[in-house]
Amino acid sequence: MKVGLVQMSVLTDLEQNRAKIKKNIEVCASQGAELVVLQELHDTPYFCQTENVENFDLAVKIPGETTDFYAKIAKEQKIVLVTSLFERRAAGLYHNTAVVFEKDGTMAGKYRKMHIPDDPAYYEKFYFTPGDLGFVPIQTSLGKLGVLVCWDQWYPEAARMMALAGAEMLIYPTAIGWESSDTDDEKARQREAWITVQRGHAVANGLPVVTVNRVGHEPDPSGSTNGIRFWGSSFVAGPQGEFLAQASNDKEENVIVDVDLKRSENVRRWWPFLRDRRIENYKGLTERFLE
Repeated sequence: MKVGLVQMSVLTDLEQNRAKIKKNIEVCASQGAELVVLQELHDTPYFCQTENVENFDLAVKIPGETTDFYAKIAKEQKIVLVTSLFERRAAGLYHNTAVVFEKDGTMAGKYRKMHIPDDPAYYEKFYFTPGDLGFVPIQTSLGKLGVLVCWDQWYPEAARMMALAGAEMLIYPTAIGWESSDTDDEKARQREAWITVQRGHAVANGLPVVTVNRVGHEPDPSGSTNGIRFWGSSFVAGPQGEFLAQASNDKEENVIVDVDLKRSENVRRWWPFLRDRRIENYKGLTERFLE
């Protein structure tokens, strides 16, 4: 399967930004991509840098005009498309939601982000209700996609649950970067930890991992910080954690990579981690902490 990753900076004008996204998707499809993955909350700048009730106006209904827009692109390009949207479920109830479209433009399924951060410049708990759809892979014509979102990528439990439910690939639309006050050493540690933990999910579950991050600097509207410089570095890892492709940390790129889903079968035969799990001894994982 050819997978296309769209790593881009985000424009403030919605229509111009969507036109940019559409063009990048078309470029990926023209290069043979069958599956195209976009970054987290790709339609707008990363509004969670501040807590502002007016930002709820950015949320969209699913289904609605926004999903119609991306469904049409998926159908025109004959691709499976993974998008990431700010969902308005009801007044006062919003989610960070990934929506997957089939090659015929139908909605294959959606996933609502489960792990919601609340850190300086990442005030997501103000905006997003934790997901309630569980860790359920989305069945597509290309296989079962284990779609998770950004902060989910730090949790081995989420990756494992998707794998146990039959996911053939883990996919993480992402928006993560550096705050300017961090030292260069600290910035390097953060980025490498982010890459390492996701490669670990690939190894532990014998599955390819696709991660797409945004890139470029986005200012803090409040002026209380110097904003976020998103570190890009979108990548695809194979089922042994091997890099199949990696983008730069500072440039917009469309990355096309071949992913062999059949390889996972062989890797799991060599390293049968699922076989050797001692499930009768894992009950403590459902506790917050073991005293």
